[in-house]
Amino acid sequence: MGTIVDAANKEVNGSSPPDKKLTVVFVLGGPGSGKGTQCANIVQHFGYTHLSAGDLLRAEQNSGSDNGEMIKTMIKDGQIVPSEVTIKLLLRAMEESGNDKFLIDGFPRNEENRAAFESVTGIEPEFVLFFDCPEEEMEKRVLNRNQGRADDNIESIRKRFKVYTQSSLPVIEYYDSKGKVRKIDASKPVEEVFVAVKEVFTSLDEKVAA
Repeated sequence: MGTIVDAANKEVNGSSPPDKKLTVVFVLGGPGSGKGTQCANIVQHFGYTHLSAGDLLRAEQNSGSDNGEMIKTMIKDGQIVPSEVTIKLLLRAMEESGNDKFLIDGFPRNEENRAAFESVTGIEPEFVLFFDCPEEEMEKRVLNRNQGRADDNIESIRKRFKVYTQSSLPVIEYYDSKGKVRKIDASKPVEEVFVAVKEVFTSLDEKVAA
């Protein structure tokens, strides 16, 4: 049985049957933009598997693996973990899920991540779901959500905003130039945000079915 990467590469080369096609949607937005909440709604309504790059990295850092300590230090310092580490975790999770539709949340974090993912997997995202939210609103949400995360303090939050702005926006601009960005106003209440999200995924389903 081939791997996810094999299936992806065959699809790119045009020799894989249509039912092998993997649908990948990158979900981007700053800390506190509501990505996690909306991804849960998309999973429930549209049958995607939600892969959070951050959650996979946090699980790995607590697993006692060789990469765990390095990941822990980098996340604490607001740095971006090497692409190959994150891509390996994502591919393993995709393989284990058995699904062919994925939301990849919080990745790619920068241009190098993006180029490495496409190069390693042969997969281009169907589109990028971009949750656009003002920094003041995101800061307020992160401080209020109190998830017990070590990096949810004001200094780390502002460091994460800075990394996000400097690194992620070029990725969004790259995909926007290819007509692949679906921008959502994430400052609205959760229900209103999901109405806009549903429109995006319903139109994708209609396109696939056509």
